Amino acid sequence: MAQKPSTPKGTRDFLPAEVAKRNYIFDTIRSSFETYGFSPIETPSFELSSTLMGKYGDEGDRLIFKILNSGDKVRKADLEALKEGNLARFSNSLAEKALRYDLTVPFARFVVQHQNELAFPFKRYQIQPVWRADRPQKGRYQEFYQCDVDVVGSDSLLYEVDFVLLFDEVLSNLKIPDFTIKINNRKILSGIAEVCGEADKIIAITVAIDKLDKIGVDGVIKELQAKEISEDALEKIMPLFGVAGTTEQRLDQMKSYLKNSEVGLKGIEELEYVLKHANDLGMNADRVEFDVTLARGLNYYTGAIFEVKANGVNIGSICGGGRYDDLTGVFGMNGVSGVGISFGADRIYDVLEELNLFPPSVDSRLDVLFVNFGDMEQAHCLKAVKMLREAGISSEVYPTSAKIQKQMKYANARGVKNVAMLGANEIEEGFIKLKNMDTGEQSSVNVLGLIQLLK
Repeated sequence: MAQKPSTPKGTRDFLPAEVAKRNYIFDTIRSSFETYGFSPIETPSFELSSTLMGKYGDEGDRLIFKILNSGDKVRKADLEALKEGNLARFSNSLAEKALRYDLTVPFARFVVQHQNELAFPFKRYQIQPVWRADRPQKGRYQEFYQCDVDVVGSDSLLYEVDFVLLFDEVLSNLKIPDFTIKINNRKILSGIAEVCGEADKIIAITVAIDKLDKIGVDGVIKELQAKEISEDALEKIMPLFGVAGTTEQRLDQMKSYLKNSEVGLKGIEELEYVLKHANDLGMNADRVEFDVTLARGLNYYTGAIFEVKANGVNIGSICGGGRYDDLTGVFGMNGVSGVGISFGADRIYDVLEELNLFPPSVDSRLDVLFVNFGDMEQAHCLKAVKMLREAGISSEVYPTSAKIQKQMKYANARGVKNVAMLGANEIEEGFIKLKNMDTGEQSSVNVLGLIQLLK
């Protein structure tokens, strides 16, 4: 019995019309990336497991797809770990390589490996797929594309300003009408942990706080208790859930909360700098929101943290990022500051689809299909097709002189925009009969007139 074809959960095939829409997103994003001075790079789809593991926290590490060793490398399996019941160590011994979880850690590896070939600050963009062993659901896939821009080699906050403007430009160019750029600073989160007397548990606190919009205040408190955060610290964390008002008002409230934390006040100072300069450059202040609960569980952020959501659409964040001052240090290159953001192309696609925002010009359909009446007529059609293609108009001749009904059925099934007929009579008269398949309108034109009409 033949196997029923299917794709793995969390992955998808893309039909021509879908690919055209995806390319529209990629092209729009790429155009802005290049306008802002970023250069393209690419890295392998898989990395050494040691490159990826330990960079995303325990939750992230569990979502990394590992590639099973093959051949003689299977002999390296740690059977002692299996006997001891240490499944994590045993699993790691079976896989020396893994599919990349994101583009940022491979980029850090790239920078260290090629540091003598790069000019710093180095600005790169990268548009490639990543993989995560996450539970598939709406807007969450196991294989998806990220569109990243990063700068390494400078701690200037001007790059954070640029990224706020870049979020705004790209999403505005994609015609997304209502979105919010949420911003926070890891130094503020460190200040919160310091004020609570739990500075050594900053990761546990930020991971829990980051889930506020998903599990609510009670859920966050329960998770913090499970991480053995003291009751005194919980009492000091509670006021954070009541921070409200405009971004300016929220920052003022946090200044009061963090008045005894030098690192926390430094984080607020950095945020105010970014917001002021973005506003001075024409950024719509209503689109940027300071959110003290924005933490993003990734271990490597050390400064600004970004997250962007499309309002009115039931989907997670469509963009994110932040500053990661010490990421390249894990690869032996210390003292290199970096900051980057990522556009989630797949979620952006879902937003544009749901809101019907793809422009009519995003159309992969064939412009003209010539009906094939036979060898003599076909020769004339091929000459016309050559002229149309030279003018940038997609066109082709039906491959055989099948019945007209069959050729028209094919044109309908393929979604062809126009069907052209060039039979013996049309050849003699020097005209082509053209039928617009969307409107049913028919006309007679010569080849030059056809080119002018379709251009």
